[in-house]
Parts: sequence; C-alpha cells; structure tokens
Amino acid sequence: MAGGTFEALDAFLDEHLELPVKGGDGQTRVYRIDEPSAEDGIRVERVTTLAARLAAGGSAPDTQALDDDEERDLYRMCLGDAYDELLDDGVKWSAFKHVALTVMFWIVSDKETAQEFWTSGQHPGKAQNRAGRRQAQRGSSASAAASTTRSPASTSGTRAASKRRKGKGKGRPRT
Repeated sequence: MAGGTFEALDAFLDEHLELPVKGGDGQTRVYRIDEPSAEDGIRVERVTTLAARLAAGGSAPDTQALDDDEERDLYRMCLGDAYDELLDDGVKWSAFKHVALTVMFWIVSDKETAQEFWTSGQHPGKAQNRAGRRQAQRGSSASAAASTTRSPASTSGTRAASKRRKGKGKGRPRT
C-alpha cells in the first residue's frame, strides 16, 4: 500500500458494547460498556492468558487464580462505569457475571466472540455439556421427528443371506 493512507482507527473498531440486561426491578435496560483504557486492557489480557494456560494444562491450580478483590477489580476493569450501574440496578449475580465475561471476551478477542458467548452461555469453541445437549434435544421438533425413524440394522461385516454355522470350532460340525 505504497503512498496510501490509513483510515482512523475509530472508523472500524468497536469502541463499546451495548448489552440488554434485566435489573432487580424486572426492567430490561441497555448498558453501554466502553472499551477499557490501554493499561486496563493489557491487565485483562494478562489475567485471561494466565487462566487459559492453566486450563490448557488440564488440571485446576492448587490455589485460586484470583482472590475476591482481584476478581472484583477485573470485573471493574472490564465493565468500567457500567460496573456500578449494574450493581445499583440490582442485577443478579449470574447476569452480572455473564455481562462481565461477555465484555472480557470482547476485550481479549472480538465482538463476534463476545456475541457467541452472550447468546450461548458457553465459552467460545467449548462443546456443550451433556445436560445442555439433552435440553436442546427436548426443545427441537426436528430431533423428536428423527427419533421415530428406525435405525438401520447392524452391518458388522456379516452378510444377511449367510447361514449360521452349527456347533463350535472352525466351521466343522461336531460329531
């Protein structure tokens, strides 16, 4: 791109998320969460990278990755001014945490990854657990219709027309 100019970053970067959340009074409000400062973004990135390394190791660490104050600080870094707004509006813990994690995915990855988490409740790329798959099956008429279809007979290498041998041994009848 010799001689070309770059567009201003704000022309194509997502500088905020708007997330609808039901408060303690039952009213749904749209919360605007602005992207964090560069310093806070780096700190969020560092914490999530550590968590990913621990998860990739396949075993949980012997100690908590974050104590309560550090976890609160992490959520505050992610949510910015919306942190206090969500608490003041009486948002329940599960919704509060879901909002914070959605924003965290947005900070460390992108808006599409955050949206995938927001809509599924699953960490992006993580397979749904067995209970979730069962629940999804119950709600699907396609799976209900499929369950009435008979499965094909076993084809374990035998031919349907072959006769069963009598007796034991290597094909010879016992006398």
